Amino acid sequence: MAATENGERRRRPAILAVDDEPAVLAAVARDLRRRFGEGYRILRSNSGQEGLDVLRDLVARGDQVALLVADQRMPGLSGTDFLVQARQLVPGAKRVLLTAYADTEAAIQAINEVALDYYLLKPWDPPEEQLFPVVEDLLTTWAAGAALESGGVRLIGHRFSRETHDLRDFLARNRVPGRWLDVERDGESRELLKVAGVDESGLPVALLEDGTVLERPTILELAERLGVAVAPAGDHYDLVIVGGGPAGLAAAVYGASEGLRTVMVERDAPGGQAGQSSRIENYLGFPAGLSGSELASRATTQARRLGAELLSVQDAVALDVEGTGRQVRLSGGGSLSASCVLVASGVSYNQLEAPGFERFTGAGIYYGAAMTEARACQDQSIVVIGGANSAGQAAVYFSKYAGRVIMLVRADSLAKSMSHYLVEQIAALPNVEVRTGWRAVSAEGDDGRVRTLRLAGPDGGETVEEVDAVFVFIGAAPRTDWLEGVVARDERGFILAGADVKAAGWPLGRDPYPLETSVPGVFVAGDVRARSIKRVASAVGEGSMAVSLIHEYLAQA
Repeated sequence: MAATENGERRRRPAILAVDDEPAVLAAVARDLRRRFGEGYRILRSNSGQEGLDVLRDLVARGDQVALLVADQRMPGLSGTDFLVQARQLVPGAKRVLLTAYADTEAAIQAINEVALDYYLLKPWDPPEEQLFPVVEDLLTTWAAGAALESGGVRLIGHRFSRETHDLRDFLARNRVPGRWLDVERDGESRELLKVAGVDESGLPVALLEDGTVLERPTILELAERLGVAVAPAGDHYDLVIVGGGPAGLAAAVYGASEGLRTVMVERDAPGGQAGQSSRIENYLGFPAGLSGSELASRATTQARRLGAELLSVQDAVALDVEGTGRQVRLSGGGSLSASCVLVASGVSYNQLEAPGFERFTGAGIYYGAAMTEARACQDQSIVVIGGANSAGQAAVYFSKYAGRVIMLVRADSLAKSMSHYLVEQIAALPNVEVRTGWRAVSAEGDDGRVRTLRLAGPDGGETVEEVDAVFVFIGAAPRTDWLEGVVARDERGFILAGADVKAAGWPLGRDPYPLETSVPGVFVAGDVRARSIKRVASAVGEGSMAVSLIHEYLAQA
């Protein structure tokens, strides 16, 4: 291991390189130190076993490990075997495998076996093109995750409190650094409440870094104190985007990059429903997959860098159309003037209409929220309701924490509504049980939380399951009530566009553009559009396509 460092240097996160070839090890350590040595300690080991010893020492001292770089072909422990064991010691560290061209098959297999983040072909010359961009991207992602785990807001409350859950979900989805402390489990929480002079009637309570104590804050109050909710900077925009899911974020990126004065309004957090996905593995260009929140974070940063404004914790409540002018009224009382509007407000999970579900929503029953609640479900028994990709992704994610996961699927097969890769993953998980043809008929509980579910099977028989938490991923209800009487919608509330609006009273002599609604200059993209394909990639495509159509509209206006 590297020589002893002073106290200041020891606090820097570590990057560990492992290779049995001295020349290669020296080269990778040299390049990493040259670019990243100021912020990270660069350590090296000559074998996988020695690398594990180094990691145990780092963990014992409480040091952070940001990145592991291991060669595949090593005597004793191969690179893949080393990363498998290293993942148990430092699960949060990013993992890179060095391979020769002949080993690419092993590297691709390692993506699934050890959740590999990247495999790098040797040689990596020039490092400015082949090595540094990859490592910089991985370290940026790691640092963002590390920041979320330390410092920031401390939120204290009851696990099965709807108000506490809503605040936790807001912080998690907006990637606000902070920690949640369960007042019933964490002794530290009671000490903090005593110091702050707050009793349990003030829960949930948010303790901010500047010393501010917020008792039972609303999401808007917390957002304003954290600087998440902002007021629009302008009076008029070329493009107002309603909704911050994949379609809205793509439109914000393309609109701003092509010179349109662009603002995006999102009522919850960037990413929309897709932002709650624990893992998206079939999105083009990410062979190791990525979480919905990571995709949303990358897109948000990109949109802001290009000049788009993003307004969070704001909802559109009405659209006023006067001549060629459009006004989007906001829930906070203000409004946005626009030359064009893009509706990308997405969909919400349907509420399960069964006795007890409304009563225990936020108190053991959740719609989405896999990323927020998973760690609290350690070794517990949970139920996932739904058979589409979002439910499958949640089941896979929960399997890492929960002792038992039951999937309730109305259809007789997962394959009818779920991607093949997810079906295979679920089938390989020993603690996930799939019940096809089953449904939940009621929820019961006590002490303010859900305790049991009554289930009905395909033969009509019923059974009762004890549960610790239930996660619902069913249906798709479009968020379009605010547009009633303004734009044409189908019988389920999805927005009609293009050729579909001709019969709905299209007012102009020209044909509507493909994503244009029944109101000229108002476009629609993503899941909220009638007959859209419910996939992240297609929503991104529609969002970018809409910007091109908006340019055409503005040129003719």
